[in-house]
Formats: sequence, C-alpha cells, structure tokens
Amino acid sequence: MKEDILNYLKEEGKSSVDDLAKALDLASSTGFRDLIKTISSMESKGLISFDDNGDISLKEKKSKKEEVTLQGIFRANKAGFGFVSIDDAEEDLFVGRNDVGHAIDGDTVEVAIKKVANRLNGTAAEARVVRIVDHALKTVVGKFVLDDEKPKYAGYIKSKNQKITQRIYIRKEPVVLDGTEIIKVDIEKYPTKKHDYFVGAVRDIIGHQGDTGIDVLEVLESMDIVSTFPDAVLAEANQVPDYPLEKDYMGRVDLREEVTFTIDGADAKDLDDAVHIKSLENGNMELGVHIADVSYYVKENSALDHEALARGTSVYVTDRVVPMLPERLSNGICSLNPNVDRLTQSAIMEIDHHGRVVNYQITQTVIKTSFRMTYSDVNKILAGDEALTVQYETIVPSLHLMAKLHQILEKMREKRGALNFDTSEAKIIVDDKGRPVDIKLRQRGVAERMIESFMLAANECVAEHFAKKNLPFIYRIHEEPKAEKLQKFIDYASVFGMKVQGTANKVTQGALQDFMKALEGQPGSDVLSMMLLRSMQQARYSEHNHGHYGLAAEFYTHFTSPIRRYPDLLVHRMIREYNQVTAEKIEHFHHRIPEIAKETSSLERRAIDAERVVEAMKKAEYMEEFVGQEFEGVVSSVVKFGLFVELPNTIEGLIHITNLPEYYHYNERMMSLEGEKSGVVFRAGQQIKVQLTKADKETGDIDFIYLPSEYDVVEKSVRKGRGKARKSEKSKQTHGSKQKGKSFSKEKSKKPFYKEAMKKGGKHGKGSRKRRRSK
Repeated sequence: MKEDILNYLKEEGKSSVDDLAKALDLASSTGFRDLIKTISSMESKGLISFDDNGDISLKEKKSKKEEVTLQGIFRANKAGFGFVSIDDAEEDLFVGRNDVGHAIDGDTVEVAIKKVANRLNGTAAEARVVRIVDHALKTVVGKFVLDDEKPKYAGYIKSKNQKITQRIYIRKEPVVLDGTEIIKVDIEKYPTKKHDYFVGAVRDIIGHQGDTGIDVLEVLESMDIVSTFPDAVLAEANQVPDYPLEKDYMGRVDLREEVTFTIDGADAKDLDDAVHIKSLENGNMELGVHIADVSYYVKENSALDHEALARGTSVYVTDRVVPMLPERLSNGICSLNPNVDRLTQSAIMEIDHHGRVVNYQITQTVIKTSFRMTYSDVNKILAGDEALTVQYETIVPSLHLMAKLHQILEKMREKRGALNFDTSEAKIIVDDKGRPVDIKLRQRGVAERMIESFMLAANECVAEHFAKKNLPFIYRIHEEPKAEKLQKFIDYASVFGMKVQGTANKVTQGALQDFMKALEGQPGSDVLSMMLLRSMQQARYSEHNHGHYGLAAEFYTHFTSPIRRYPDLLVHRMIREYNQVTAEKIEHFHHRIPEIAKETSSLERRAIDAERVVEAMKKAEYMEEFVGQEFEGVVSSVVKFGLFVELPNTIEGLIHITNLPEYYHYNERMMSLEGEKSGVVFRAGQQIKVQLTKADKETGDIDFIYLPSEYDVVEKSVRKGRGKARKSEKSKQTHGSKQKGKSFSKEKSKKPFYKEAMKKGGKHGKGSRKRRRSK
C-alpha cells in the first residue's frame, strides 16, 4: 500500500484522502481504515506531508542541485509528441513522445528543460514533463463499446479525440448500456505508470448511434458546447416581455422616424444590427449603426448573464446554431424585426468624404426598422434590378448612398494599411437527416462588404471614445506578427520570386498590401495569401489597447453583436454604466475585464475548433461517394510527410509521402519535395492531378494519391563529377498556364456544386459572418 501511495503521488502531485482511496480501490470501510493507518505512518517518517487544504503530497527532498522547472500548457499531437506553451512572448517547448509522461492535451504541466533552443539552426528548445499540475480533460464524449476484458468495467468509449490514445473504461452503472449509446462521462481516474487507461462514470446519455444529427451533437458535447439551457436561465428569459414597455423608452433618443432597416443573410433569425444614412448640408454623411440593446434585458450577475459568459459566443456548425442566449431573447425582443419598436444602443457618426468620423453620438435609442433586407436583394438592387427597385423604392436612395459611403470607408482603410485576406470559404448544404448533399463557395458582394464597413466604423468609434476617456474597457486586439513566423514567410515567398519590402522585425501593413497586390493573378497566389494569414497573430480580447494590426486601426472593440458575443454585451453594459462614472464602477470593471477578456478569447477558440472539426467531418462524409474518382487541384502546402492538395470546393486532402511512386527529398527552406529519380518537384501553388482513395467521416481525414499529368514540374539534377555544381534542366511543363479542367468524372458527377465551382475558379471571398467575427 505504501508503494502504491508513493507511485500515485508521484504521478498526480497531490491528492485528497478520498480521491486517493478511490484511486487505490480502498474506499470500503476496512480498506479506508488501513489507508489512514499507512498515511499516518508515512507522515511520521517524513515521506509525505499535508497542506492547508488537507491534500497529501510527497515531501520534497533537499538536493544539492535543484532542477529548474517551468509551468505551461501542454498541446498534444496525435503522433505522440507535443509542445508546451509557457506564455505568448516565448516560443513553445518541444516535448518528445518519450518525455510526455501521461500528459494529455490541454493539461497544465511542469517541465524541465532538456535542451535550449538554437536560433542559428532553427531548432526549438526541448523539455520533458516532470509533473502534471492540473488535468484539462474532465469529461469525454464517445460511442460506448461493450467489453468484458476488464470484469469490473461495463466497457469503454471510443472518443473522436484523436489525441486520446488510451481507452476510457466505464464503471458499471445501475443503468444497463447495450452498446448503441453515445455517452458523456466524468473522468475519475487518469492514466499512470500503474494503469495505462482512464476510468469514467456516466454523466449523460447524449443519444444513440444512427440518430439524426448525432454526429454533430457528439462533437459539440465533447467540447462542452451544450444546446439546452438550465431551467433557471429559461425562467428568467420567460419573464422578459414580448414588446418594450412604456417605462423602457425613458431616457432614450427616439429614432423611429428615421429610414432604418436591417441587411442580413436570408437564413438569419437573430437580427442584431440595423442602419440608417442621410446626407448632411455640409456635404458629409450621417451613418447610424443601431445594435440590439441586449444588456438592458440581461442584467449583470443574473442567471442569463452567467450562462452567456459561460458560453462566450454562439457556435455555428453546418445545420445548426448553439446560441449564447435563449431564442426568446435572440429571435424575439432582441431581434430587430421590421415594423416593431426595439430598444437599441446606437453609434451615430458624421463621416466626411475622406472616411473620417468628425462627430459622433453613442447613446441608448429606440428604433423601428422598415424592412428586413437580405444581402442577395440589396446586391440585385445595387446592380439595377427593376422589380426589386420598385418594391423597395422607399429605401433605394439610402442603399445607393450607403454603397457610396462604403467605397469611401474601404478606400480609407486601404490607405492606412488595412489587410484584406479574401480567401475562399465553403458552405456545406445538408439534407433533413444531416447528410451533406452539396458544397458551395460563399459569395461576397457589395452588400456584405458594405455592412462589414459600417460595423467596423462603429466598433472603432466606440473603442476610441472610451480609450480617450481613459476608462477600464475591453478591446479587440490584433498584435504585430512575430518576427520568426514572418521571416519564414518572407523566405518562402522568395521561392516564388516575390519580395516583401522590409525586414521580419519591421514590416509595415503598406508593404504587405503591396505584396498582396503583386500576388493577384499569379500562380500560387491563393496559397501565399493563406500562408501570410497564418503568419499573423490571432486576434483576441484584452483590457489593454494594443490596436488592430490587420485593420491598421489604433482603436478597436466588438460592439455590434451582443446577441452572439459576450464581449459586445459587456461593452453595451459599460456604455450604460459609464453614463455616470463613479470610483466604484471604475474599480468594478478594472477588476472584471481582464478575467472576461481571457475567458471569452478561450471560448472563441473553442467555437472555432468546433466549427473546424464539424466542417472536416462533413467534408469527408460528402467525399465518401467519390472514392476512386480523379480530380484536379492545387498543392496547398508541402511538409516532410507529404503534400496537401486543395480542390476548388475548398476540400483538402493529403498525399502521404509513402504513397508517392519513388523516394522524395524534402527541402525545408524551399518547402518542396523532389523525386530522387524522376526529378518531379512539388511546391505549394502548382496544379496537380490526384485520385481520391479514402474519405473517413470519423476522423475527417481525406487521402489522395498522385497521378502523373501535364501539370507536373520536372527539375532533373545531374552531377558532372564529384564536387561539381548541380545542373538543373526544367521541363517545358508549367503549372501556371494550363486551364483548370473538370474534377469529377462525367459518369459520377451528379452533384451540382462542382461544375459551378469550376466555372468560377473557386476564388470567392469569405462569408460575412466568419469575417465579421474574426475581426
């Protein structure tokens, strides 16, 4: 027992007596009594000690040379190794598969440095995990599998999380499981040297295999993204009236006579922003951006508020939305539906012909929208559609004035250095059973970009207002790219003969703008644009104003979507509270904002991860029926283990290096693969012909094999004697001059998407929702 206790504490660091008893199966009265006796004896001998909370840990031995350790977050790779992030300012530490211990993705770990970084060679520092400080994995969702290998367990679950390699055994429950269930379990025991598996107890039965939509639900539940709301939250939501009451109008600016309307996607239900515009006598334009006053109904520290903060953001995946707020609010009184009074917070800006806000008012308002417009209809009106122009004649002058203002604002942002990463984005169409039936590229017209321009202007205006008042506030920041990542991109761009002005330590947005303009129409432009995007830092929330590098904005926040983002809700709350500034309010927000900024940034990343996993799963499911067919695509990236190929419908698959017809040398600097005998070279951006060999919905993996074609680039290398320079003979084939062909064979190409995508070249912009959220 003494040995078991020591081994357990070595693995876990510390433990309560109850947890120790459960872990060692000594929870019975007799076993527990023996455990207490052993613990008492070990404490008296100085082997263990108790802290102030009553937890037990090994007593630290004094040594002449103490090992220096650091704490950080462990990020696992499904291949077995991982990285530890110490903080944003430091490079990650590499942890080899033999040094991981039993750390799991997301764990807070203590590591010892094995090898320092060598910047000259470009090698990262290496470390080994010496202790797990805190386990991140508390619950797991997966398919239950009946198994009698371990008699005291009912079976185990198969999780979609590929970073969990050990089995998760389930304790026998009063409820009998038959092997068809998708279950959520609480982890009670983690892998150690003694037992290389998890043990969990059933928390909930999510559904059964074969249920409609269970695949997406399994992913969401595994990330603790829950669709249902607690009873207390729904009870509060039900107390909110269907319409504003007379007392709600007090102190608000009445804008119900303004020509105000919403412009959203055709399938949008939560309409949280509306706009109005008019010309002023001095030649400037007045733009009103009116946002649903959600904070008026969601009071601080209420059940609704706590739940909204716990969710952080609405999550959008293929066929469903997991909302931040109950539908009674998001689709009801907080939705700016036409011809009804709605309470709003407004940024009313006077903008000159240079796109500068010369005057503004940020205040509580009441509005009544006249129309619920869609992007599609607005784009048609701006293009001259006669029928729609007659139908919406009362707002057509406003639409044309808005298009004019949008051009001014877009030109202003471009002039100051804002970066525009207009990459392709897919929309997955599913049937009533949740099966993907089509993939379409999202269209982005003037209407989408126009509304984005207005939301950006309002966000900047609100951020600048509070920054100059020097009050505690939450900002949306995007810091300068790290020099190491930018240098890698600059080196790679040079392979394409493209030069970025400046150095990795100081590249202006203007220089990157010039680079992106030079890319237009060039072979590999989409790939280079995506690689530049990936070299940028991730936008996040902060109590400090560091500006927004991508937008080249000195001040920026999120004000325009309080229905689906908690930081926007907080900004609305501060606008109201700061009407009367007190020392107590300043202290309150000064204390609360850093915690909220950190938590909502993390929850945003969780939502993005969920969308990415579901999208990969649905794309793989869509491609299952095309296994064996041939496609033409573009090499999107080249790595040591192979090359990724992207099809015009944004679907990406891997050609593993072991599936190439000969041995290929990887050139890290050039990021290329070269065939040893044939001289065939693969680089990002070149066209390639492939055959689909595998599409695995469970893992989201898509595999291709390479097919020789007229797109191949050959660079045969010949040696003329020892020590002499290599000579390169390029073949006549090039990858930039060939017209893209059809990708699906005519016999099986029944789905309408692909023909349309090929006609349009697959170069449409991103959808407005994700763009607006990411900025």
